[in-house]
Amino acid sequence: MIDKVTKIEDAMAHIKSGDTVMVGGFTVSGAPLTLLHYLEDMDVNNLTTISEDVGFAHQTFYENSANLLEKKKISKIIVSFVGGAKIVNDMISSGELQYELVPQGTLAERIRAGGSGLGGILTPTGVGTVAQEGKRVIEVDGKEYLLELPLHANVALVKAWKADHMGNAIFKYSAANFNPLMAMAADVVILECEELVETGEINPEDVKLPGVFVDYVVRPEEVIL
Repeated sequence: MIDKVTKIEDAMAHIKSGDTVMVGGFTVSGAPLTLLHYLEDMDVNNLTTISEDVGFAHQTFYENSANLLEKKKISKIIVSFVGGAKIVNDMISSGELQYELVPQGTLAERIRAGGSGLGGILTPTGVGTVAQEGKRVIEVDGKEYLLELPLHANVALVKAWKADHMGNAIFKYSAANFNPLMAMAADVVILECEELVETGEINPEDVKLPGVFVDYVVRPEEVIL
């Protein structure tokens, strides 16, 4: 029987300086806060993070793990929404933090393309705006589309409500959000779960993230909710 349950220090050791890291969640819903807090104290830097947002001040995972920015762990963010987190805006203004803003649907599709082995997606979103600058425009049936390239990561940090020892996972309500997509688009996937059950206990019909996409399962003694 395959057992992917791993100590947090062994799983997180796969993150190296300069890596691109995808982080699941929509603000704190489905965000792997325990893994992010562990990352604060790791000897890594110059990370690029891909996430939905950095968002709503104290509710953003960057604010819950503010040391990631204060300790200069992150050098670039790829997000849909920056929001009102003061440290994020200050670092962008000072040039300490690079950023790429991507419309939310486009971000999801670029991640999906990265996980599905596609060369990119065509979207009308951004045509004729500043978002078009530097991008290839392709005409299909008389309509213009932007070619958006796929996103891929060295490591994805995702969180589920419940997982088994093989990494099959289920989520509560909207907490699935970007987690399954990101698990498909990274070389190494570390899954944090609130509840760990034996393999076979989860109804296959309830699985939202198949274990085939997960490399390591971490069940911390105290999960940050």
